Amino acid sequence: MDEEYDVIVLGTGLKECILSGLLSVDGLKVLHMDRNDYYGGDSTSLNLNQLWKRFRGEEKPPAHLGASRDYNVDMVPKFMMANGTLVRTLIHTDVMKYLSFNVDGSYVFSKGKIHKVPATDMEALKGVFGSAVDS
Repeated sequence: MDEEYDVIVLGTGLKECILSGLLSVDGLKVLHMDRNDYYGGDSTSLNLNQLWKRFRGEEKPPAHLGASRDYNVDMVPKFMMANGTLVRTLIHTDVMKYLSFNVDGSYVFSKGKIHKVPATDMEALKGVFGSAVDS
């Protein structure tokens, strides 16, 4: 590891990652560090093992929940406009090379229950009209 850097960025939240990317694209030597064993700070996305550790301590998740890597739970839901400033910044810093979006479903936790976010017209109608749409 080198011992001299132009900038040291502490934390891997969205702001810190964008700052680090912009500075490195401008030719600065950046050391980017985080005290956590995952990226993202408060707005991280956790796999099942990380999620379980965060909220249940050292207890392991039940085996029937499946593989840890099958989960990606956002601590703060994110929304990116397709042609917004954030997307243009990610493209400018070449971060897009490392991103892929593969979503099987989105869910929210509200009032003590997990709810699926409708992804199709039929799912949205079922949420409004219940099973009457199936007929």
